[in-house]
Amino acid sequence: MEPEEPDIVSKALAKNRLGVPSVVFFGVAGAAPLTVIIGSITTIYAIIGSTAVPIAYLVTAGLLSLFTVGFVAMSRHIVNTGAFYSYISHGLGRVIGVGAAFVALPAYSLMQIGLFGLFGSVASGILAAFGFTVPWYACAIAAWFAVAILGLLWVDLSGKVLAVLLVLEIAVVLIYDLVMIGNPADGHITFSQFSPAPLATPVIGILMVLAIAGFVGFEATVVLSEEAKDPKRTIARATHIAVILAGVLCAVSAWAMSVNTGPDQIAARAAEHQTDLVFQLVGPHLPSFLVDLGYVLFLTSVFAALLAFHAAVSRYQFALGREGVLPAAWGRTHPRTGAPLLGSITQSVLAIIVLSLYALVGSDPLVFVFAWLTTIGGLGVLILMWAASAAVLAFFMRNKRGESIWKAYVAPAAAFLLLTVVLAATCIGFGELLQVDGNSPFQWLIPALYLAVALVGFVWALIMRAARPEVYAAIGRGTEGRVSVVPDSTSMLRAMHADPVGARSGSGYPY
Repeated sequence: MEPEEPDIVSKALAKNRLGVPSVVFFGVAGAAPLTVIIGSITTIYAIIGSTAVPIAYLVTAGLLSLFTVGFVAMSRHIVNTGAFYSYISHGLGRVIGVGAAFVALPAYSLMQIGLFGLFGSVASGILAAFGFTVPWYACAIAAWFAVAILGLLWVDLSGKVLAVLLVLEIAVVLIYDLVMIGNPADGHITFSQFSPAPLATPVIGILMVLAIAGFVGFEATVVLSEEAKDPKRTIARATHIAVILAGVLCAVSAWAMSVNTGPDQIAARAAEHQTDLVFQLVGPHLPSFLVDLGYVLFLTSVFAALLAFHAAVSRYQFALGREGVLPAAWGRTHPRTGAPLLGSITQSVLAIIVLSLYALVGSDPLVFVFAWLTTIGGLGVLILMWAASAAVLAFFMRNKRGESIWKAYVAPAAAFLLLTVVLAATCIGFGELLQVDGNSPFQWLIPALYLAVALVGFVWALIMRAARPEVYAAIGRGTEGRVSVVPDSTSMLRAMHADPVGARSGSGYPY
């Protein structure tokens, strides 16, 4: 009889492929700093009209750094490409973990598909400047084809592509920032934009929500944990670096814009020029090729984010297939490249279907593809972050596992409380984020749909517990029905790790 080795290989992700720099590139690529700076920050200035955008990004980076403390502390004990799903399963139980997985799949998928709308629109505009009329959909399909191919190849190849794109992207951001700061309005540089006073006004809710949306994607670092070299150290370092780097870049760039225009003029200039604002500000002071390069790198920034989100959603599907939550076919990888096979193909197929439907009905790619889908997806990721912060706290409350009080209790508790406030503000004002009127069902429909999806996940987990207890027991546990962990010192701790919530109703399996 033939040996089973090929089948075993086809169920494993590629090992030891990614070092700290590559994982950082995936995390920062998901956050897409140039896309945030040129697209989101100028839009926030134009819509909100507040000069507190720089301090809002710093506060948001601080909040996410608090979240990251416990998040990466848990990553030292759990190495699983399921990331949020796996952590929530360990911290809050398998039933809630499956509900989280059902939220994660549409959230990451919508984030990625929405970015195709931005890519297509920007690419079409760039080609138009050179005299070529190409519809946004055709440009989006070109990006879709490249992402679909790279998604099936070696993950370190995608990491190298991201490395080149992000180094150039960050270099251009720094050049633009220096130019804007070096040419201040009225010849005076002001730091009033970093005053915390405006954060005490009602505008803070919307500001924080929009700023957090600019960081969505940094958690892609943990999704790659099984493919990282020395994951316990690599993932922790890479996640901290990704959050800090994205936060500093966005805060400094937001400040540089207002320095160049003057704090009292930034809102009006942003409303006038929108996504062209940065190019309008640096254009008079730079050679034209550097401005043109910025437009191109804006496009590649979106492409880098597309790659990062594709990697995230395909690995979520792989983790769920491997553990039996999805059909086993989703738990297989390419025997040569180690890439999630059906997960990658599924996301590519879903993306082409959604994009084709939008093209057929003639929807605006910036509003209804990019803005709507990424905002809806971002809400799902925020829900996952909120649940994960609770899971981290619950995980360490049962046993500190050698972590400090700060990492195990204080930082996770603070992050949970702050994220609760932000999530509540997001759900209450979600209609404003979509810019729909007060009578629109979208004011409440999207949060309600996420709740419904989570409830379906809860029910599915309960069905699995009753019908397939051995599969239920493996939920969130990674390879071979268990997760790679730092060994506990006693058999009691081992039992707690394998069954963190405790058996209920004599079933032998936790909720």
